[in-house]
Amino acid sequence: MTLEFLDPRLNAFRPDLADMRLRGKVEAQAFVEGRVRRVIAPTAPLRRVPRLDAPIDTELLRGETARVFEDTAEGWSWVQGEADFYVGFAPATALSEAAPEPTHRVTALRTFVYPGPDLKLPPIATLSIGCRVAFDGEGVTRGTPYRLLAGGDGAIVAVHVAPLTVPPEADFVAVAERFVGTPYLWGGRSGAGVDCSGLIQLSLMIAGRAAPRDTDMQRDAVGTLLPGGVDAILRRGDLVYWQGHAGILIDSERLLHASGHHMAVVIEPIAAAVQRIAATAGRPLCVRRL
Repeated sequence: MTLEFLDPRLNAFRPDLADMRLRGKVEAQAFVEGRVRRVIAPTAPLRRVPRLDAPIDTELLRGETARVFEDTAEGWSWVQGEADFYVGFAPATALSEAAPEPTHRVTALRTFVYPGPDLKLPPIATLSIGCRVAFDGEGVTRGTPYRLLAGGDGAIVAVHVAPLTVPPEADFVAVAERFVGTPYLWGGRSGAGVDCSGLIQLSLMIAGRAAPRDTDMQRDAVGTLLPGGVDAILRRGDLVYWQGHAGILIDSERLLHASGHHMAVVIEPIAAAVQRIAATAGRPLCVRRL
C-alpha cells in the first residue's frame, strides 16, 4: 500500500496509535476515535513529546477544544486541537470533559480572574485575549461590574469580556498592534507571550479569520501570493515570510513582529528588519496579501 504524506503536526498518528479518521491513510497498531475535551487552564502548552523539558510547539487557550487520543500514566494527554488541528502532548489536568460551553470571550490583552467580584482580592489566574469562558451571573463592587464564572470559579471585570455573539474585531493589524511590548515566547500563542507565527494566527483569529499555526503552513495557505515580494508596492496587512520567521506590515514601511532578536513584539522599519534577518535566514521568501 502506498501511503500519502501527512504532516504529523496536523495529523495524529504514531506507529502504535492513530486517529480513527486516518485509517487507510497511515499504518498504526491501533486506531482510536478520541474524546473531545475543553481546555480549563489559562493556557495548555502543547509539546511534541511528553516531557516538561521538551520545547513548546504551541498553546491551547482556555475554552478551546481538543480531541484526546491517549492519556498516559504520567499525566499527559495526546491531543489534536480543534481550532487549528495541531497535534501534541498537553497536561491532562488542563483538559476537562465536563467544562461548560463558553458564553463569552476575553477581549483585553490580559485579564485577571479574581476569587470573587472585587479587584482588591488577590487574582487566582490570568487569562489571555482569545480565551473563551462561561458565565452564569453578574456582580458589582464599588461601582465596577463583574461577570461571574460558571460553577463559582471566580470573577472577571465585565469590560474585559464580550459575548460570543458580538462580531469579531474588524482589523487584525489593529489587534496585533496591541501586542507591542509582549515578550517573545517560542511556541507562545497568548497575551502573556507569543512567537512570530503565533502572533499572526492569534490576531487573525480574533478578527474572525482562521490561519494555520506555523510559518511554513501560513505562507502556503494565508491570503494570496504578492508578485514581487518585498520589492512590490506594500500595504498595511501584508504578511512577510522568511525561512522560519514572519511579520505583519502596519504600513508600507514598518513591520510588526514577535522578534527573537528583540525578545518582544516590536515595530521597526521593514528595510532594517530585512537587512538584519538576512544574516541568519536570508531574504524574505514571499509576501502574502489578505
